[in-house]
Amino acid sequence: MKRKPIYIILIFFTTLLGSCEKYDTSYPEGYIGSSKITYYPTVTVTGDQYMAIVNGVGAPFVDPGATAEAAGASVPVTASGTVDVNTPGVYTITYSAVNADGFAATAFRKVVVATIAASAQANDFSGNYVRSSNGQVSTWTKIATGVYTVFNPGGAAGTNLTVVAWNTTGNKVAIPPQEASDGSPTNSAMETSSMPAGYSWQIVNPGYGPAVRTFVKQ
Repeated sequence: MKRKPIYIILIFFTTLLGSCEKYDTSYPEGYIGSSKITYYPTVTVTGDQYMAIVNGVGAPFVDPGATAEAAGASVPVTASGTVDVNTPGVYTITYSAVNADGFAATAFRKVVVATIAASAQANDFSGNYVRSSNGQVSTWTKIATGVYTVFNPGGAAGTNLTVVAWNTTGNKVAIPPQEASDGSPTNSAMETSSMPAGYSWQIVNPGYGPAVRTFVKQ
């Protein structure tokens, strides 16, 4: 009976020694086993992500550009998209970078060319607006005279959508045709406004229904 504890201890140490198998960790640099390590590029827009040319149709636009790096090293950036300074609208410039293994990353800038009438130039519609049907909040941020970014323009739960809206005359507001922050084609229709107290509009976007959405200032 006295030998039983010794027998158990011997089994324990035999099992422990058997489990201490050594693994080869002498991987080639840049690998873990047979898997190559890659570092995705990060693209950073230089300056403001949203820019505006207001009442300066025809004025030159100089793109501040963007930078990119992967694993602390600079990566070349390619810009695509144009800005027509002679035509009011919302334009997208896309910046792309590819690392040595072919993995890409992108970032964007929105450039707004707008003509704002004197009747709208003193307005500031910044703030939160609550959708009357569900209590969801839409946030307006002024980026230039008569020009705003609007987060959650449809008052939808769980959205991450941002668009550009403008107030070109009086208290009228609208979303001009554009690529929204997620790349989807977006604009508004059937707008009515009692700004700064509130407004209504229909969101024309593949992910939204035809309802007219009403918002009141929070």
